[in-house]
Amino acid sequence: MPPKLNRSRALFVLSKIDEILAWEKRKEMERDTKFVELGRYLCEVRAGQYWRLEKLKSFDELLERRFPGSRRKAYYLMSIHEHLPPQARKQLKEVGWTKGIELAKLARRDGQNFDCATWLHKARQMPKEDFKQEVERELTGRETEPWEIIYFKLYQSQMPIIERAIETAALMLGSDRSRGYCLEMICADFLAGANLDNGDPETLLFSMTRLFKFLPGEQKQAFLGGLSGKAS
Repeated sequence: MPPKLNRSRALFVLSKIDEILAWEKRKEMERDTKFVELGRYLCEVRAGQYWRLEKLKSFDELLERRFPGSRRKAYYLMSIHEHLPPQARKQLKEVGWTKGIELAKLARRDGQNFDCATWLHKARQMPKEDFKQEVERELTGRETEPWEIIYFKLYQSQMPIIERAIETAALMLGSDRSRGYCLEMICADFLAGANLDNGDPETLLFSMTRLFKFLPGEQKQAFLGGLSGKAS
């Protein structure tokens, strides 16, 4: 039997849920607005070398203090300020700073030809992950693969080396690559190295194939040409 419905209590509880959700949405919009402002201030700190006021040696040293978990977020916020036109930055509170990162990628590529109105409209209408895939299709010219989110626990002591490895891979692959692609390259490189001597040739072939995928077009041709030359 269903419980007897207490209408007054039900109305109170449901109104509290709506109140909390509305508060959370307001706070999220305030946070996005502040993050856009933070990116502007960080760019000014770097340009004016304000870190010298704290007797620091570089801008990176300042970021290490202010963003001990990951400097990547700081660079993302700076990229939003540097590449998005002013009218887009003003409307970021409507779409969120994570979508702003994707917009900045397009603006960096297109420069003065960036179709700000169209992409802002898409950012407002589409869920975050769908919008991210839409931007990736635009940048790469191909459909993205099916994907899933994987969670696992990392200790704080493990974070610095993992972040540094992913940042290094991003420098090699290009900043438009996702962290998932960067992690794949790191893993493929590890598997290739682990199977060079007396390892599993199938695993080595699989790893080398994945690494080959990340090479630019000219390097792919040079690699294939080298293989053809040795075969002949």
